[in-house]
Amino acid sequence: MENQNIKFTVSIYTENNIGLLNRISAIFQRRHMNVESLNTSPSEIEGVSRFTIVVNITESQMKKVIGQIEKQVEVIKAYYHTEEEIIYQESCLFKIKSELLFEERQIQNIIRESNANIVTVNKKFFVLEKSGRKEEIDLLYRELNAFGIMQFTRSGRVAVTKDEMKISTLLKAFQE
Repeated sequence: MENQNIKFTVSIYTENNIGLLNRISAIFQRRHMNVESLNTSPSEIEGVSRFTIVVNITESQMKKVIGQIEKQVEVIKAYYHTEEEIIYQESCLFKIKSELLFEERQIQNIIRESNANIVTVNKKFFVLEKSGRKEEIDLLYRELNAFGIMQFTRSGRVAVTKDEMKISTLLKAFQE
């Protein structure tokens, strides 16, 4: 099991400083590790940012990477989690020709069955938004791709842990 690649979600709590994203990504690059997903956002504590990174590596590699990340001066704390330890979502947008919405009944069924939301409609195109797990988004992409997708974009993973994280106490101390 130790040498088997596992999908990990990394949560990194940091000060919001210029250049930190570049240094964190370089840690993965130097080890020839592919980042599947990257999201940055404010955290639950004002002034503290959170990076959420998805990688597929061994646990021993993950431990080494976490150690390197935590050596960065602006990093307050870094954690890694398996798929079973988190609740996560991704979000995406599809831009599709408007005529398909009105002429292809199957498109309406796909939208309804996938729980996607229509964000906007005009004469030339409409935009769908879908939030969910990667597999749900992949399925919707395959179904819509048969009709033609004008544009597609997908967010990085956003995740929270199922168990309480002690980071909130640490972050409050940091803030004071």
